[in-house]
Amino acid sequence: VQLQASGGGFVQAGGSLRLSCAASRRTSSNNGVGWFRQAPGKEREFVAAVDWRGSTTFYADSVKGRFTISRDSAKSTVFLQMNSLKPEDTAVYYCAAALRSAATTQRNEYRYWGQGTLVTVSS
Repeated sequence: VQLQASGGGFVQAGGSLRLSCAASRRTSSNNGVGWFRQAPGKEREFVAAVDWRGSTTFYADSVKGRFTISRDSAKSTVFLQMNSLKPEDTAVYYCAAALRSAATTQRNEYRYWGQGTLVTVSS
């Protein structure tokens, strides 16, 4: 499975961005998918996850109520809608597919990773 993340960019605080994660083949529709982010000088951290059905989601406390993860009906693309962005949301955002179909917050349960897309939020 190859993943392609896109949609990053530059936005002012309070603005919105929508990230997309497209999978290279249909079998990824059976995998749980997550978004992680890594800010300069910091470790990669969990942001959000969705199960293969799109019915179960998890969020980091720092993004709850502002970010929404979803997947399209074909389940081959996963989105991360980011609203009310803050400067501390600035990071490279990565999508990843898990080995299992359930949603998971655990980084070590993700096998396939996209290349990352940069999100910059100015104050």
